[in-house]
Amino acid sequence: MQQVDNNQESPHKKKFVLPKGHFLFTSESVSAGHPDKLCDFISDSVLDACLEQDPNSKVACESACKNSLVMVFGEITTHAQVPYETIVREAIKSVGYDNINKGLDYRNASVIVSLDQQSQEINQAVVGSKHEDEIGAGDQGLMIGYASDETPELMPLTHHLCNKLISRLQECRVNEICPWMRPDAKVQVTVEYKREDSSFYPVRIHNVLISQQHDEKITHNEIEAELHKHVLKYVLPSKYVDEQTQYHLNPSKAFTVGGPYGDAGLTGRKIIVDTYGGWGGHGGGAFSGKDPTKVDRSAAYAARWVAKSLVASKLCKRVMIQVAYGIGISEPLSICVNSYGTQAEGLDDDDLSEIVQNHFDLRPGVIIRELKLRRPIYAKTASGGHFGRNEPEFTWEHPKIINLSAWKAHKAEQQQQNQ
Repeated sequence: MQQVDNNQESPHKKKFVLPKGHFLFTSESVSAGHPDKLCDFISDSVLDACLEQDPNSKVACESACKNSLVMVFGEITTHAQVPYETIVREAIKSVGYDNINKGLDYRNASVIVSLDQQSQEINQAVVGSKHEDEIGAGDQGLMIGYASDETPELMPLTHHLCNKLISRLQECRVNEICPWMRPDAKVQVTVEYKREDSSFYPVRIHNVLISQQHDEKITHNEIEAELHKHVLKYVLPSKYVDEQTQYHLNPSKAFTVGGPYGDAGLTGRKIIVDTYGGWGGHGGGAFSGKDPTKVDRSAAYAARWVAKSLVASKLCKRVMIQVAYGIGISEPLSICVNSYGTQAEGLDDDDLSEIVQNHFDLRPGVIIRELKLRRPIYAKTASGGHFGRNEPEFTWEHPKIINLSAWKAHKAEQQQQNQ
């Protein structure tokens, strides 16, 4: 029998040596010129065009692209008169695809439009003759909201930095700070965190990866230098950067072929990029191209509003909210609150769930009204993330501050009345 040497060192050595209680977490984001994000932008541009003329439009618009072919398909019921092909070409142009050498040319693209009306069965179940507050959910499903106190925006640091990098890359390209840049780009950020009881906090940026499409005239060394000068130093907080922070800048060395020529694109294929970068979970439903009666979108926005409100009100340090719906039913089928043990002293998740139900009406019609979701605001959400952006259109990012003392007093009064 062959003897096994248990003391022999394994050829697979540990790659990441971290202090006890530390861990790494990575998030990613992609630019508006990434083929999937281009499709999201096209779908949301169609949605906005419908809502601009008819706020009650019912839209479920999907897009796909490859090489010079762009397809738009789905179901739309609207009183709006929308020149769909024109909207598609303008969206492609807006993203920056105006030359086939970049991956697509809006002037010469072949655009196929296949749009039918929404099923009358769905319309009757969702809207029918109901009061606006009582309209039903546009489909079944579960939606997730998340918030964390690790950034002022109450977003996870990893994903917040990814979205900031993407925003800066876009700014450098559009304003010709880096004229060699083309529309397609991807980033990743890995942060080292430290656990402390039930909480954890970011310690340092472990590594950053940027893949930026470029023209043929610039060298790899020049790309690295310009990304450091105009992007990394501009975005990364110095308190999280140290001598051990690693940078992987265009690791493929050449990235001239991008956009739909480099890869196919499809609406809804970047749902983690759209939300929390892997933190907190995801219900599985995409956002782009859907009007707000689709709870995949509106209830996910509301769940973020609830989560951010709880953290902003100091009721917990981080929290995940899950809400579930059934088609045609206005009231949620379930509400779950998980604060990961970070709730304020004297509270538990049962209390937080009660607070949520007392302070938020999560019927789709009420969500639409309170968050003003019938406006044509959605093309702006298609790139850079749907959450963590302090802009007026993003009403779900304006937290409702909850008075804990008033809630406790109200609860005590109710308990006395029930005795």
